[in-house]
Amino acid sequence: MEYVPNLKRKYKDEIIQKLTKDFGYKSVMQVPRLQKIVLNQGVGQAVADKKLIETAQEELSTIAGQKAVQTVSRKDISNFKLRKKMPIGVKVTLRRERMYEFLERLISVSLPRIRDFKGVNNKFDGRGNYSLGIQEHIIFPEIDIDKINKILGVEITFVTSSNTDEEAYALLKEFGIPFKNVKKN
Repeated sequence: MEYVPNLKRKYKDEIIQKLTKDFGYKSVMQVPRLQKIVLNQGVGQAVADKKLIETAQEELSTIAGQKAVQTVSRKDISNFKLRKKMPIGVKVTLRRERMYEFLERLISVSLPRIRDFKGVNNKFDGRGNYSLGIQEHIIFPEIDIDKINKILGVEITFVTSSNTDEEAYALLKEFGIPFKNVKKN
């Protein structure tokens, strides 16, 4: 028997039925699903120190379990000493099994490690996608704190197939993302 991540199994066995009942979908294909998770790290200080971008790339690759790629600037900005095509960040896109595994690690291990954690905000982008900003990437257990020379933030974007924020909120809530107990407007 082949390996299936726990959250993928949970999605197929429980979440599809619950969302179908709640929103009255007529087909299983109408039920929103998680398409990808994108991890992004802006490293603006890399303009002055080239070593920072390589360190950030290694660390993000370790967190995601997949090789991160460098992102480059699109234009020149003289005030920031920035030239076109200079590396200024790293990102990685997770899909399928790796996506579900990362989500499970995020919910059960990393988020509870945040100091004074009371839940995440429920601000969606209007098209059913959700972004979560984390100030310190050292909350991930894959990172060895002793080898860190600079603490960076990570932006995590959850891209869903739903068209409304309400459906995406219900989907991510079922996966177990700990939203703050604030009623949606």
